[in-house]
Amino acid sequence: MGTAEDRHGAVSRRAFAAALAAGTATAMLGGCSPGAPGTGDDGVDEDEAVARAYTFLDRRVDEAAGGTRQGLPRSYTGGWMETHHSTVAFTYDVALTVIAYCARGADADLRRADALAGTLLALQDGDPAGDGRIRQSYASGRVTAADGLPAVAAADSFTGAQAWTGLALLHAHRATGRAAHRTGALRLADWIQDHTASATGTPGYTGGLPASGPALTWKSTEHNIDVAAFFGRLADVTGDRAWADRSAVATGFLDALWDADGPAFWTGTGTDGATVNRSPVPEDPQSWSFLATGDARHAGSLDWALGHLAARDGGFAGVSVSDADTSKVWFEGTAHMAAALRRRDGDGDREEADRLLATLREAQAHAPNADGYGIVAASSDGLRTGEGDTLYASLHTGTTAWFALAARGADPFLLD
Repeated sequence: MGTAEDRHGAVSRRAFAAALAAGTATAMLGGCSPGAPGTGDDGVDEDEAVARAYTFLDRRVDEAAGGTRQGLPRSYTGGWMETHHSTVAFTYDVALTVIAYCARGADADLRRADALAGTLLALQDGDPAGDGRIRQSYASGRVTAADGLPAVAAADSFTGAQAWTGLALLHAHRATGRAAHRTGALRLADWIQDHTASATGTPGYTGGLPASGPALTWKSTEHNIDVAAFFGRLADVTGDRAWADRSAVATGFLDALWDADGPAFWTGTGTDGATVNRSPVPEDPQSWSFLATGDARHAGSLDWALGHLAARDGGFAGVSVSDADTSKVWFEGTAHMAAALRRRDGDGDREEADRLLATLREAQAHAPNADGYGIVAASSDGLRTGEGDTLYASLHTGTTAWFALAARGADPFLLD
């Protein structure tokens, strides 16, 4: 899926790195410098922007579940997604919302995080498979005894969603002390180990189980990052060395998918579980790898993403979702990069992270369908991922949660 070649008109990695060191990277990303670091053109400083982001999450959660009762917030509002998918709650987005609440940690945040985590546990307990898994998405709304569990929207059980849900439950366990959250995380980890561990080619973890048909046999770099982090945190929480060893298997897969000449991570493998998949090359393995591992050997993947995935559209400058389409800015990925740059904290990293966060504040205020609180997924409609999906300028809980985490300097792959 993709190659490491420069896209047409892209900034080269060496040129971008030089610009980063000189403090001129924003100009190379399209000349958009939306206000000084810490303040957007609308005068909203970072603290206020983050507070507004949490208000957006509160509204979505309270709309679904009254804040402290079980329920699922819808992932998208406004624009194209409002029309087509307004009732869907993607499990990944729910997990991110839990983690964002735990990162701030106010009493009201923890009540909402605990309620959302409880909903995830109810879905796990009530799944007809009865094997500890969770599904890709559900109908949003309140969970009551009369209504029963939310309907499944997409019945796939992909590995990444299992790992993110497990991470969210571990964050909730750390924040609330509830043993049930830890137990749910262990059940998800067992499911991943039992259904996706593969010794074919480079050992690692496969994509999971689709809604129908045979188990997936390809391995995703992104999914293995998720598993490496989840199993590593589970080892920290439980003291069980077996999870650390399994985390090392996933990390070994990352090492095998590293292209030192990029330097960047390839996408994963083909369906044989061994042949490297080089097209398209996505953003998230480049930033998530460093957030999850902090491995200095692979820190250059951040520079690769800043150069090869640079995107500008409608006055916004950031990164796109993959090298398949860099015509629009993917705001969630832009938040990934800001968080990773803040963690790397090398020469120029803080300044570049501040520029990316300023772009996100501008999107919060001025992107299509903006409401001044949430952040839309893409700078305009029609951003192709290169894997058959399209992103739109609709308000998104996942993007908003990532912005809140990045602005707070929080790393969702770690338990602070």
